[in-house]
Amino acid sequence: MVISNAMIKQYLSKYSNKNNKISRDLRDGKLFKIVNGLYETDANTPGYLLASSIYGPSYISFEYALSSYGLIPEKVSTITCASFDKKKMKQYTTSFGVFTYRDVPKLAYPEEVLLKIEGDYSYQIATPEKALCDKLYTLSPFSNYSNLETMLFQDLRIDLEEFNKLDRKKIEKLSQFYHSTNVSMLAKYMRRN
Repeated sequence: MVISNAMIKQYLSKYSNKNNKISRDLRDGKLFKIVNGLYETDANTPGYLLASSIYGPSYISFEYALSSYGLIPEKVSTITCASFDKKKMKQYTTSFGVFTYRDVPKLAYPEEVLLKIEGDYSYQIATPEKALCDKLYTLSPFSNYSNLETMLFQDLRIDLEEFNKLDRKKIEKLSQFYHSTNVSMLAKYMRRN
């Protein structure tokens, strides 16, 4: 369970020195530090369940989501997340994993994000279509369809069979929110094929 400093201090209200109690719990393996002011009670909690607690609002996207859906063959160890209006990329290295956060357009942010529940945890993840649009948004503009295909199928190594399962209507809808050459080109490319 994720616990904030404020929650712990409220729970430990009967202790005169709350910080000493927190330090003892960390030393004794009852608490595990995620980032400053944020702790987890179970050292074996998968990192992706903690991503939105570390920095938010955010949802899992980009390479981590693409890998989760089987669109790219590589196993991605860094948990890549989308945020908005933060202005710069953030990275956190924790005992639960490495987490990166980068902006997507504010209008695109809430679209095509799923809420998943696992046990006592919940997290948000982009749909496969949204994760691909988020990724393309971060890349330098492509000049033509050939460059787009090279990026998709050689550089990112997108699985063609999985790519063909993507919902063209969702990508078409999403392309309106990014104001991105790459995302618009993807929508047109999918319309042609």
